[in-house]
Amino acid sequence: MSDFLQRMKDKAKADKKKIVLPEGEDERVLEAAREIASEGLADLIILGDPDKIDIDGVTVVDPKRGEKHEEYAQKFAELRAKKGVTIEQAREQLDDATYYATMMVKMGDADGLVSGACHSTANTLRPALQILKTAPGTKLVSAFFIMCTGKEEYGEDGTLLLADCGLNIDPNADELSEIAIGSAESWKFFMSDEPRVAMLSFSTMGSAKGDTPTKVQEATKLANEKAPELALDGDLQLDAALVPSVANLKAPNSNVAGKANVLVFPDLQSGNIGYKLVQRFDDAEAYGPILQGIARPVNDLSRGCSAEDSVGVVAITAVQAQLYK
Repeated sequence: MSDFLQRMKDKAKADKKKIVLPEGEDERVLEAAREIASEGLADLIILGDPDKIDIDGVTVVDPKRGEKHEEYAQKFAELRAKKGVTIEQAREQLDDATYYATMMVKMGDADGLVSGACHSTANTLRPALQILKTAPGTKLVSAFFIMCTGKEEYGEDGTLLLADCGLNIDPNADELSEIAIGSAESWKFFMSDEPRVAMLSFSTMGSAKGDTPTKVQEATKLANEKAPELALDGDLQLDAALVPSVANLKAPNSNVAGKANVLVFPDLQSGNIGYKLVQRFDDAEAYGPILQGIARPVNDLSRGCSAEDSVGVVAITAVQAQLYK
């Protein structure tokens, strides 16, 4: 287990939160729930069939027959009235476990939600945006992974934050700058350490031409204007961002090159491929995608996740929930 995950578990235990898991039909989720309950990481609520799920210390709710189904439906209809949602439509929508779980968070019956083991990111994010909305001051919801690798010379003892690897397909320069600033804030929250943000490209400091380097250079300029206190630089190739000897050759004047701990990819394609390469070739622990910018903690899982991945994301979500009183 990485030091990062142990810290998350310790923090989660110190101030336990209620986390709802809407995918009670997935065996990996149930396996994770047993571990979470055993370790005392969170007070779990699983949505599923109470006749089929029996885990000590875990509350099981059938969303279609939950005692608060009508209350949630009435509130959902109120929230979505401007979109023309009727009470009949709301009742039907609340039969969906993810919508029911999101309403639990909205109504204060749960502190956070983790889904995605057998649902797409869109299935997790859509109800969150409809019901919980974005956090104050947020222009863009994005996603990141915490990668705990065996390469202690990179990031902080091998731990790095990679964004956006799960949500925004082709962010423009302004959106990319928002992803970078949000990721820096997330790093500070989880790591209690100063972020050093590398804006990645196939070019270093304009060494190559093309639409991607141009976008990354513009995003770097915007991010530095919005948050001048951040150590943030680009465009940087991956080796220049992480390896001091390469940084000395390619970007000797950068305050980030060779020592980055937050890596911002130019698009979802490169970010998604990049984190999976690290995960599979380095046998790294990958936690996420963690969503940033939602008004309450809602986090996604990769459909290729293991039970242990789920345990880690629940611990992270519980720690996020401690921000909200």
